[in-house]
Amino acid sequence: MKKDAADPAIDDDIRRVLAGRHHDPFSVLGCHRQGGHWQVRALLPGAAAAQVATDGAVVDMQRLSGSDLFSAALAGAACPDYQLRWLAPDGQWQQAHDPYRFGTGIGDLDLHLFGEGRHQHLYRVLGAHCCTQQGVRGVRFATWAPNAVRVSVVGDFNRWHGLCHPMRSRGSSGVWELFVPGLDAGEKYKFELRDQRGALHLKADPYGNRFELRPANAALVCAPSDFQWTDRAWLERRAHWDWQRTPLSIYEFHPGSWRRDAQGDFLNFREIAVQLAEYVTALGFTHVELLPVMEHPLDDSWGYQTTGYFAPSQRFGSPDDFRFFVDHLHGAGIGVILDWVPAHFPRDAHALARFDGTALYEHEDPRRGEHTDWGTLIFNYGRNEVKNFLLASANYWLEEFHLDGLRVDAVASMLYLDYSRQPGQWLPNRHGGRENLEAIDFLRELNTLTHGRHPGTLTIAEESTAWPQVTRPTWLGGLGFSMKWNMGWMHDTLQYMAREPIHRHYHHDQLTFGLMYAFSENFLLPFSHDEVVHGKRSLLGKMPGDDWQRFANLRLLYTYLFTYPGAKLLFMGCELGEPGEWRHQGQLSWELAERAPHRGVQQVVGDLNRLYRAVPSLHRRNFSADGFEWIDCHDATQSVLSYLRRDGEDFCVVILNFTPVVRRNYRIGVPAPGTYREVFNSDSRYYGGSDMGNGQALGSEAVAWMQRAHSLSLTLPPLAALVLRPAGPGD
Repeated sequence: MKKDAADPAIDDDIRRVLAGRHHDPFSVLGCHRQGGHWQVRALLPGAAAAQVATDGAVVDMQRLSGSDLFSAALAGAACPDYQLRWLAPDGQWQQAHDPYRFGTGIGDLDLHLFGEGRHQHLYRVLGAHCCTQQGVRGVRFATWAPNAVRVSVVGDFNRWHGLCHPMRSRGSSGVWELFVPGLDAGEKYKFELRDQRGALHLKADPYGNRFELRPANAALVCAPSDFQWTDRAWLERRAHWDWQRTPLSIYEFHPGSWRRDAQGDFLNFREIAVQLAEYVTALGFTHVELLPVMEHPLDDSWGYQTTGYFAPSQRFGSPDDFRFFVDHLHGAGIGVILDWVPAHFPRDAHALARFDGTALYEHEDPRRGEHTDWGTLIFNYGRNEVKNFLLASANYWLEEFHLDGLRVDAVASMLYLDYSRQPGQWLPNRHGGRENLEAIDFLRELNTLTHGRHPGTLTIAEESTAWPQVTRPTWLGGLGFSMKWNMGWMHDTLQYMAREPIHRHYHHDQLTFGLMYAFSENFLLPFSHDEVVHGKRSLLGKMPGDDWQRFANLRLLYTYLFTYPGAKLLFMGCELGEPGEWRHQGQLSWELAERAPHRGVQQVVGDLNRLYRAVPSLHRRNFSADGFEWIDCHDATQSVLSYLRRDGEDFCVVILNFTPVVRRNYRIGVPAPGTYREVFNSDSRYYGGSDMGNGQALGSEAVAWMQRAHSLSLTLPPLAALVLRPAGPGD
């Protein structure tokens, strides 16, 4: 039983509550039995007077001298149903249920799972949630801050005053919670934390589902979504699709600069969805990949410095607007992949950095806790609660928004403790090595979770080193990703294509070396946003020669991409032949599509996508060595490559001429006699080429060549690629 507030025995508790330093304000505030009556205490900063209102009476509360603590005695065998009334600073009487008469809303099992790092739906526990307790509607707030002395929820509803709604500590779990009756969706809020040194920190909710439009950064209470999904058939098909034998062609885009409205402002997710679905369908892509759309404070970060790991950015609309985006693209037959960033987070004072005054989500030692390259902080993957935060975030995006996959950014920076560090700037692991053992375990758990709970979804690693088995199952010792970006192939290819054709024969190995490791992982071939910014020039800008040669080179490059083993990714604007680098402050140069050379590039991309999807040998064995066979990889003198793509008995022939020289009577061996059709020619006049080619039908000859019994004599167009297939019946 608690004694009266005037009793000196509890003065210390009261002093700590009044000073905002009490870990359990419920021990003082609310309704407590005292002798033969109930003592109601309320802390009401700024109130001129206060009362307790019950069904039968209104009782005046007495102010504790020199404080904003009020108390009143109520009779009854049980604590009566009551509300607090107070005279606010604006002179108006206000009335509400007392938050300190409600019990806890988070179960012990939730806290136990969180402590073990195994709560897959942690976002349903922490954060802000509209709910009902004891028949009263309100919002339950909860956050993790184990080293805080006091945590309060603040917002417009309490004039952002940290003493109005101090939260209850749930002991060793480090979780603080409070149910605030009468609140509803749309309320702005933050957490005010007092650290061990007495300093106050005003923090955005790490588990917030929606935030104000930047530069404001308060979280907004979200009601449970009532969005009506229409993609059930899509999800059922996805759960059983054989993605390794299916075309995968991804259009990577940044929603803030793909297209804007007439005033130059961002489009809403719903507006983007309708326009993007039509555009991507016309170009033949199977998926889109968004640069990060999690909430972030700085437009210039493109979303890679995330602060809201459970919230689509308010720049583009509400969470339900994003649900519409995914649902609409699924309805158009387009998958949706999201760029997700667990490798680092920004130092912004309102976000995760030193959340409770200590290095909570990050490491204390900068040799483990900072990325100097990016000026960001590194998650402490070895801490269960931090690992759970990230795993729950991944699960949230896949489950709540029906996403088809996550592209995981900067995996190399997670795997190596000495990533981009000099000797003395990093700490070895417990075995003395450079591998980040905790991050490795986290990545394996991530892939086990996503593939287990969401069959058919993809995880794609941006991993730029030779780390083994990135895309092999975890039970075989791999990291468990579905695919890995083939950064080596991309860099070699772009370096080769940037050379003047007269010099290319000296660097022929840059095209052939990639086949030495092409099937060691499930590779995705990325011509991504990273290759068209920061002075690297656009893909068209990298190409040498006059305008005709530059466009011919670009068409050749894209043909190489779509006929080479692996899934495909092309960043927005590359399909238009953008002459300049990506400008995230504006939109794509859509007027280029009306100009002949650029329109030809766009047509090439569309036709290559359709060819890639229609021809089984171009996609069914993308990740298997038996899907590729060299015809001739040694013709460095003429800078010509030729190879077969196979799917059992089905095959196609690819020949690429990397010089601006027409090569007549160029002979290649073929695996079977018969008539061959030219099904694609990047030099076609429809694309802006010179229309040099071989007609509709090519008969093989019984001339042994390249260790094959039959061969074809071809005309190779300049800076161009040909794709041939055996003619079928009736061709």
